[in-house]
Amino acid sequence: MFDYPADAELFPQRGGNRPKQIAYHRFASAADAIRFAMEVLPPALLPGTFLEVNDERHSASQIRQLYEDEGFPLTRKRGKA
Repeated sequence: MFDYPADAELFPQRGGNRPKQIAYHRFASAADAIRFAMEVLPPALLPGTFLEVNDERHSASQIRQLYEDEGFPLTRKRGKA
């Protein structure tokens, strides 16, 4: 089972056209980091983004799976996913 309450770090895709305000973030919970990646991060930046939780890295596709999982503990925005 994934540890949604654990501290997390989100590393958005590196690239030339990434806005400066979209950069590395630390989150108090992995659930908050996942929601940020899926609802705030521009979709074009999701590929190449990874999430680190408990010394394990999760790819963009794994982030999406965690967001869509029925065990995701936060309310999702309608129309996103």
